[in-house]
Amino acid sequence: MSGTKSIAKTICRGALFLGLLAGSTHADVAAAYFQSGGTSTGDAQVSKPLSVNQAGLAAVSPGAPAQTLSGTFDNINGHAVHVATLRVSIAKVIKAPGAAAGSCDASDFKLTHRTIAVNADVPSGHGTGSWTGGSVAFNNKPGVDQNACQGATVKLGYTTS
Repeated sequence: MSGTKSIAKTICRGALFLGLLAGSTHADVAAAYFQSGGTSTGDAQVSKPLSVNQAGLAAVSPGAPAQTLSGTFDNINGHAVHVATLRVSIAKVIKAPGAAAGSCDASDFKLTHRTIAVNADVPSGHGTGSWTGGSVAFNNKPGVDQNACQGATVKLGYTTS
């Protein structure tokens, strides 16, 4: 039995390491403060993660148009880092304090074009390079009470490759 536990722990540690290696982080749609990162290499140089800065978004609510995702990068490396794609996901949804009873989760929101082509070398510095593509919107579910989502914060996760 202890051999099985040891194997399970090793698998979990490996999965955790791979998750950390992927370098994804999160962004708050409501707060308009975003951080993200990833790893990339160029010309045999090991690069530190890039931060993804997202331009501010309007509220995501029923009947409102989808909000286009766009922004820049923070590259703390002393050299340009190539970014082929930027992947976006809904990492977490946090209900507002005092929100109506019920659930509000990632299925209450929708992303389009989850993989955004960047195909550019991001220069060293803050607010450099640019990206745009994809959008986030409220997912209206007919016949479902979604009042629990009023004022919710949607955290977006970004991964560069």
